[in-house]
Amino acid sequence: MMYQKSVPIARTRPTKLRTPKVATKLAKPVKTTRAASLIECHADLAMDQVTFRSDTVLSDVHLLLPNASHLMKRLNNVGQPVFTSKFRILRDSSGESPVRESTDESSVPRDEDGDLDVVRRPRCTSCNRDAVCPIILSQSAATLTDEEEDSEEEDGARDIIKIEHTMATPLEDVGKQIWRGAFLLADFILAQASMFKGATVLELGAGTGLTSIVVAMVAKTVYCTDVGDDLLSMCQRNVTLNKQHFEPQESEIRVRQLDWMADDFCTDADLEFCWTDAEIADLHDNTTFVIAADVCYDDDLTDALFRTLYRLASNMRHPSTTYISIEKRLNFTLRNMDVSCEAYDHFCHCLDQLQQMTDGKMNFTVEPVKSSFPQFFQYERVEQLELWKKKGTKVK
Repeated sequence: MMYQKSVPIARTRPTKLRTPKVATKLAKPVKTTRAASLIECHADLAMDQVTFRSDTVLSDVHLLLPNASHLMKRLNNVGQPVFTSKFRILRDSSGESPVRESTDESSVPRDEDGDLDVVRRPRCTSCNRDAVCPIILSQSAATLTDEEEDSEEEDGARDIIKIEHTMATPLEDVGKQIWRGAFLLADFILAQASMFKGATVLELGAGTGLTSIVVAMVAKTVYCTDVGDDLLSMCQRNVTLNKQHFEPQESEIRVRQLDWMADDFCTDADLEFCWTDAEIADLHDNTTFVIAADVCYDDDLTDALFRTLYRLASNMRHPSTTYISIEKRLNFTLRNMDVSCEAYDHFCHCLDQLQQMTDGKMNFTVEPVKSSFPQFFQYERVEQLELWKKKGTKVK
């Protein structure tokens, strides 16, 4: 997800919740010494300064994923636990369309009363269990061992995408989690694979890189962009973990820094994820698709996103099409004393402004995309998930 350390932005998909300051007075005894009174007064002042706050968020993807699917691997550079999760691309035997789950209730086992017949594991008190030794995690660089690379090749043959991510992050690190909007956009890409075949694609706010990895299965070149060295390193590691999915067709993913708050590309050669002049030229000359998954949850960031989209479209040689997934998140606000979705409303306002723009240089058309395309990943496609299409052409 997009994050700029120097800009004080609340980076969370759910609205940031703060519990009001709570002051608790200690009950004073009838008789007390002067020293006890001073201690009690100091305690009162300390309690007055206590503020209870909630600044940790957890994606629904990780919340609903079975615990067995999470494997804690290491600690990242800031000491956060890093997990590895596997996501299977659901296809039928032909490999073209997703596997649809059966809805036939007659196949569900039931007992004579009609209740679900749950098979439980028998208790075995005589079984000897192997001793389990705890593993102490330590901070490590995002590099792969030979063992891990071999494992990825085996997993890749079974349509498995393996993603490293964190869970229950503070607000500024929500980009290190996986969100449902990424799966919605990935579903659309796989459903429209012929449209993206051989294309040059730019992803904005790529986060863990899941959508970039999916589109690289059909596209020629993918520029996977975000900000923050730790996030970009995680993204680069995920690209390496899943290279077997796109390297056979000679596709490539380039992880690069792209700050929406900046006016230009980062070309500082001393930085790991900087751009070269050749890459910037290739981006402007050949990009036909721009994608972004669930990146509009803060008004300032949304404004910066649309400024970036306009600047990019103005410099691209070919007309470009942008697909943006978004999830409407309803929140109760004290200001309105009602349930609202202000981030989504602001996103729609920016879409309207873009479509009504008459600067004599660019024309934009905006339309929603129906979510009737097949589902290739296992997640809950709620009705609040939406996909929008924006097309920009230069005025002749």
